[in-house]
Amino acid sequence: MRPTSHAGQPAGGQPRGGEPHGGEPPRVGAAEPPAGGGGVFARLAGFSFRYRKASLGLWLLVLVGVWALASVVGDDYREDYSLPGTDSQAALELLAEHGSDQGGDTVEIVLHAEGGLADAAVEQRVEAMLAEVEVLPRVAGVHSLYDDGSAVSADGTVGYATVVLDTQAEQMPVEDTERILDTAREARSDALQVELGGDAARALGEGEGGAAEGMGILAALVILVLMFGSVLAAGLPVITALFAVGSTLGAIVLASHLFTIADYTVYVMMLVGLGVGIDYALLIFTRYRAELVAGASPERATRGALDAAGRTVFFAGCTVIVALLGLVALGLGSLQGIALSVALTVLATMLASLTLLPALLGLFGDRFARHFPARARKRAEKGKSPTGTAWRRLGGAVQRRPVVALTAAVVALLALAAPALDLRLGMADAGNDPADSTSRAAYDLLSDGFGPGFNGPLVIVTDGGDQGAEAAAGEAAETLGSLGSVAAVTPPQPTEDGQVATLIVFPTSSPQDEATSDLVGELRDTVLPAVGERTGADYLVGGATAATEDYSAKVAERMPLFVAIVVGVSVLLLMAVFRSVLIPLKAALLNLLSIGAALGAMTLVFQEGWFGVEPGPIEAYLPVMIFAIVFGLSMDYEIFLVSRMHEEWERHRDHQLAVREGLAHTGAVISAAGAIMVVVFGAFMLSPDRLLQQMGFGMAVAILVDAVVIRCLIVPAAMQLMGRHAWWLPAPLARILPKVELERHEDPAVEVRERTPAR
Repeated sequence: MRPTSHAGQPAGGQPRGGEPHGGEPPRVGAAEPPAGGGGVFARLAGFSFRYRKASLGLWLLVLVGVWALASVVGDDYREDYSLPGTDSQAALELLAEHGSDQGGDTVEIVLHAEGGLADAAVEQRVEAMLAEVEVLPRVAGVHSLYDDGSAVSADGTVGYATVVLDTQAEQMPVEDTERILDTAREARSDALQVELGGDAARALGEGEGGAAEGMGILAALVILVLMFGSVLAAGLPVITALFAVGSTLGAIVLASHLFTIADYTVYVMMLVGLGVGIDYALLIFTRYRAELVAGASPERATRGALDAAGRTVFFAGCTVIVALLGLVALGLGSLQGIALSVALTVLATMLASLTLLPALLGLFGDRFARHFPARARKRAEKGKSPTGTAWRRLGGAVQRRPVVALTAAVVALLALAAPALDLRLGMADAGNDPADSTSRAAYDLLSDGFGPGFNGPLVIVTDGGDQGAEAAAGEAAETLGSLGSVAAVTPPQPTEDGQVATLIVFPTSSPQDEATSDLVGELRDTVLPAVGERTGADYLVGGATAATEDYSAKVAERMPLFVAIVVGVSVLLLMAVFRSVLIPLKAALLNLLSIGAALGAMTLVFQEGWFGVEPGPIEAYLPVMIFAIVFGLSMDYEIFLVSRMHEEWERHRDHQLAVREGLAHTGAVISAAGAIMVVVFGAFMLSPDRLLQQMGFGMAVAILVDAVVIRCLIVPAAMQLMGRHAWWLPAPLARILPKVELERHEDPAVEVRERTPAR
């Protein structure tokens, strides 16, 4: 090993791992030994480089073949919110057991007439229309607004007919819902407005990602062009990500016939796949550039980049996959499908970075071999500081005041995370739908005419009773109708065998309102048990609104197990990589801090309504999804930064130098990678879908905090304070844990110069 100065540079004055800043750059490919040897990633890169056309052709064949097959068979996206052991699930199962088709949800045909719905001509049109709706597929029954005076507003201008479905809203075919809407709208006239409300109706106007993906990719390209100074170089990471995500999307279309996969999974996959795919390719391409500038030939630069950064990408990708698969432990229907789909997306992006990117580098390697050394030469001729100088100064500043930097950053993040303590889980309702959708129009009409609770009815299922289920349901209806938090109750509707009957209860508060959650709890804990003592019947609270409460409660109940699994496995993996106890524990705590900050920011914006956003609960499964994805992605930056510090530690056994030089060599890449993640995730806030808005915002905040505050301030400060103890591993653990090599211990610039004869 060559002697090193106190500044962390080779004695000759050349900055290690950076671009030359003085004199003539090394000759490309000068006196290099044959491009052979190296680890498995180097050999894989060499194969892809040499057979680049075949590698590219194979990926193209996979992409085209998968989509050709997917276009033939189509998709079969569906959702599964079954929750064994909950009241809402028990209500569905009880109705199914007694041969009832009332276990499904409802939609409301909402009518508005300025001249009044009691007008004879209007009533005739409406009744004729309802008779046609009642015989449509998937319709179990229809309750006319003229059969119950409570179904018409006090001023007589707004009314609703309740259409009982024979299935749950998420399983209702869109074409059947469209048939109901088309039939209902046949009654429309200049004097009569007709809209369709309910969860099933929301599927008719669901927002898609729109231009969000394109805006994210465009912003990422701008950052990459600024970083590499070349549109071609900037395009390769994006092309790699698009191949991986495109192939996976086609595979998920096919998989939807075998597994339960929700339609919105596609947008979550694009959100994560584009960000991760560009990031992984960027880490490898940055190392490739350093190899070229240091004097390596294109092929050797490719092999060297994959031998070093490829290992980091592989391990980081595996960490994300492990975190996502931890969601399976929650056992929550559609959430498992999302977890498996996104894990497959990350796997594909990782494979593309390790195989497709080397092939692309082989196609354009000669051009890059001219561009990057020439750019480094121009930089040196202009007298610019060597790459990493600013980060080296930042590292030195943090090292001089580590306690101040650590305390200020942690306090700020804890303050941002504090609102998450009041996080309330739920689901978006039609009030969050686009203003021009029929579900939003129906929502607004019902809210104006009857109050917001008509948009989130509860289904009360009555089982048995001393005088029969219908009589017991009737007594429950009288009791429920007297509650101040209940706006209306429909008459009992018994099953054919008469053993079970249902009521539809409309709260006075909206589905997202905390008062509705309180009402569900009150009915289950006190009101209905008291009625049951008088009637001898059992009552269950079901329906979409109650199911949302059950789903949220189940997520909150199982989240500690999920967090323990993900954090535990990640800590063990990092122990094996870094041969340390403190570094993995520190990484886990800091990742939790960044996720807490993201959830706190989401609470302020989407739950409290900051910046003009309509307030409401956070989507029930988003906290666990964000935790799984962000925890894995945060480990990417942790591995990339600390592995470089570990490399310097192994070389010099000087912890101060290791911290400073590790930040100097990785700070720019981590910042660029973080910026790309932020713009890709943040672009999804342009989507009209509230789910994508919340997820994009939460992940963008988490990555911003992680890349800027944690990796560039807290980690260097913590590593400085831990000193040599950062690399301590008890002997018993050292014997048990396997040793995993992430990075080569040779710097590309040093390695190439040492194997290049003096001129």
